[in-house]
Amino acid sequence: MRVLIVGCSRLGSRLARILANSGHQVTVIDSKAEALERLGPDFPGEMVKGVGIDLGVLEEANISQADVVIATTDKDSTNLVVAEIAHEKYKIPRVVARLYDPEAAEVYRKKGLAIFCPTTAGVEYILSLIGDQSQGGKA
Repeated sequence: MRVLIVGCSRLGSRLARILANSGHQVTVIDSKAEALERLGPDFPGEMVKGVGIDLGVLEEANISQADVVIATTDKDSTNLVVAEIAHEKYKIPRVVARLYDPEAAEVYRKKGLAIFCPTTAGVEYILSLIGDQSQGGKA
């Protein structure tokens, strides 16, 4: 599987290493060289330094060849733009965006985007740990 990850955050870098070490072709984009260094010298994938919403950078990272695009930057707005570009312009079959804002996450889920919201996931997990399902992860 060809995977493009935009944002070499802790989540993005860990996903990249796990997927690459499992035999997938992984390319990671980040605007900061020090973020890409998280991948380590033995990272078997490709690294592209640049802004993940720049079409030229996405082309350099071969977005059109990707089977999956995952947006894991620290900015919800960037992740949404990456997801929409991948989904609409490049017709990537699987696109996932991380959003911290639960309300925005729900809006974009309803539009058909695959959204991972660590805020909601964390609340639901903690509620399950303490045995309280009364809120169902919603405040």
